Amino acid sequence: MPSNAVDRALAQPAAEVGPAVVALDEDQWFDRKSSRIAPKDLAEALVAFANAEGGTIIIGVHRGKVEGIDRSREKTNGWRQAAIDFTGPPVRARFSEVECINGDGERDHLLVVHIHPGEHVHEMKSGDCFLRVGDESRRLTFVQRQELHYDRGQSQYDGIPIPGVRLGDLDERLVANYRDRAGASYDVENLFKARSLVTSRGEVTNAGYLLFAQHPQDRFPQAHVRVLRYLDVNRGTGARLGLEEGSDHRVEGAIPWAIMEAQRIVESLVPRRRSLAQSGTFEPQPIVPRDAWLEGLVNAVVHRSYSLGGDHIRVEIYPNRIEIESPGRFPGLANPAEPLSISRFARNPRIARVCSDLRIGQELGEGIRRIFEEMRRVGLSDPIYKQTQGSVILVLAAVARIDPRVAARLPRGSQTVLDALRAAAVPLGTGELVEFLGSSRPYILARLRALEKEGYVVWSGKSPRDPRAVWLISPDH
Repeated sequence: MPSNAVDRALAQPAAEVGPAVVALDEDQWFDRKSSRIAPKDLAEALVAFANAEGGTIIIGVHRGKVEGIDRSREKTNGWRQAAIDFTGPPVRARFSEVECINGDGERDHLLVVHIHPGEHVHEMKSGDCFLRVGDESRRLTFVQRQELHYDRGQSQYDGIPIPGVRLGDLDERLVANYRDRAGASYDVENLFKARSLVTSRGEVTNAGYLLFAQHPQDRFPQAHVRVLRYLDVNRGTGARLGLEEGSDHRVEGAIPWAIMEAQRIVESLVPRRRSLAQSGTFEPQPIVPRDAWLEGLVNAVVHRSYSLGGDHIRVEIYPNRIEIESPGRFPGLANPAEPLSISRFARNPRIARVCSDLRIGQELGEGIRRIFEEMRRVGLSDPIYKQTQGSVILVLAAVARIDPRVAARLPRGSQTVLDALRAAAVPLGTGELVEFLGSSRPYILARLRALEKEGYVVWSGKSPRDPRAVWLISPDH
């Protein structure tokens, strides 16, 4: 559910506000709380939202019933002071009341709490730390909390104000479109303040400029997408460069427009092969599912590190795969060797939320999972994430998964090792695969030996201790 659905629900007439709020799904940016909630328990939710991307809590609704808060007025001050009394540093939250009709048919009010994304890691005074993930507030372990401390600095770049840039300096058409799509009852300035796109002094933040400036590359020259198509499975260099003539596209402009334009270009360049479609006829199908590479593209644009100058997003299209490289490494909370276990973490929380309002990507913490599901749905190997010194590369290879009967005999993780070797498109040594996947040498070697036994890979070397020995994909696979 995009977060602007909450704004639309709260903008309804009093008689319709309650049912509209009850009908909403709780998600990354929205939660409901009973009017019986204690201030300390509310503080846990405030910490979780502030440590993620901010959001909205509505007090006075519980299990499908509109309770209202008028009968709990003695608690109102406690809720409003919860951030000061129980969180440190105090979570920044804005409180307002919306008129409604409660479950008994009486006029009542709901308390609306707008939480801003935190500039620092927030904790309870007791030392407990929480993070909003999907529709729940998760208590972090000590190690996870430490990693969040390390990551938090880079996550706030999109909230830094740009001196001298005001709302009037942004593209009026983009701003008007967002106002209409958001469906908010308040004016543009208050809408942008609610999304932390402008400061209390009216200065536009980096996020606001990247999302709504006519040409944000004036200030952020690195904020563009480059789409390239190669004729060979290897990039090549110099005279052997495999770049197809006329297939090097540079996409600039505000983030929403850049995503749509890059999507159009990639769709026109992705190789297609004839295969049996759901219609029962043979039709041209892209070598990689559209939803898989599109989710990867959106993730790259939304979550890249915009503070890194001199680098940009690259979408490289090969005859057998698509690679998407995004500046900025995974946060410490994430393990690239186990991408499906990565907890949600947005480097650019303001950009992520606006893109959700505009329905650009689901942004519910399921982007990586969706990419895996799309690849598996058509029988292709799992996506591979590679992490360099300054970027993350997503590899979507158009190669079939291991036969399920064979996979049952192989050690867990064998598919990932095989996919990494396929994605490299060149023979790799055991040490290179260890570095590539971030796993131990015994772990990688055991799976390579198992794959060799099944005939999927071949070892090539002059002796068992040959330092130049490499692993190759078997000609039959």
